[in-house]
Amino acid sequence: MPQHTEMNAIIAPEPGGPDALEITRRQVPHPSDDQVLIKVKAAGVNRPDCIQRAGHYPPPPGASDIFGLEIAGEVVALGANVKDWAIGDKTAALVSGGGYADYCLAHKGSLLPVPDGWSFVEAASLPETYITVWHNVFQRGVLQPNERLLVHGGSSGIGMTAIQLAKAFGSQVAITAGNQEKCDACLALGADLAINYREQDFVTEIKSWTNKKGVDVILDMVGGDYISKNYVIAAQDGRIVQIAFLKGGVAEADFRRLMMKRLVHTGSTLRARSDEFKATIVDELKQKVWPLFAEGGLKPQIFKTFPLDQAAQAHHLMESSNHIGKIMLTLE
Repeated sequence: MPQHTEMNAIIAPEPGGPDALEITRRQVPHPSDDQVLIKVKAAGVNRPDCIQRAGHYPPPPGASDIFGLEIAGEVVALGANVKDWAIGDKTAALVSGGGYADYCLAHKGSLLPVPDGWSFVEAASLPETYITVWHNVFQRGVLQPNERLLVHGGSSGIGMTAIQLAKAFGSQVAITAGNQEKCDACLALGADLAINYREQDFVTEIKSWTNKKGVDVILDMVGGDYISKNYVIAAQDGRIVQIAFLKGGVAEADFRRLMMKRLVHTGSTLRARSDEFKATIVDELKQKVWPLFAEGGLKPQIFKTFPLDQAAQAHHLMESSNHIGKIMLTLE
């Protein structure tokens, strides 16, 4: 166990804007039999953190009220059932809370090795986005080589991960983003088509790109009126995977298209799923994706880092949507 018994942590005593976040002192937690304790070196900032801070996404039962869903650092204590990790190992982990702190507990099944040559900041940008994309695009969306994927929000951390993974596994990718700078960044990363939704109609652009056949998989974090448009541009037997609703979860749609095209419209949240379920995704990533890091085929996409005590500024940036890639907190 670490020498210190107390640690700094970020909480929001009351729901509110970014300035509701405050730093507090907490006891350093002790790992249960299936957990490890990690000395956090870096933590990712994600949209669900902002939704939680606003009071709309409470932690699941038993999870920490400390913010943060992905971390990287060094293992400093082991539970009795942890056999595959040792004190001093460098790891990245998906957690259900507790990441914005000096120390954080993680289930043994959520641990991922830090890719060779990657910093802790770069490694901490991986768990939330890679697990989310793998589960939703490849497991739920069943994206296949030579199929076409459309990602709404292509310049987000999720979006840029989806571009890289889809291209790595032989698919074509289109994205939507809010300005030309974001579109250019996605094209540079490998996207085949980038649509500036403020200046172009993505329905028209997708129809042109696919010769009116439509796209096979759509990863949507926007919702709202995008839902009905997704039904228009989905291909026969297309799969639409919903992971957020930035424009709201209520929409009018012509559900006849769902039948006539044999569409699947699904969605998921990961935070409340069991540790065992998350571990199955982590195992697939280790087998199928982590080898790609050694080949240099996947790159970190870090936009800006903030020290832990500037978590509020990080949330302001996240909510402005003026970022391209990941926003990170550092604890070194």
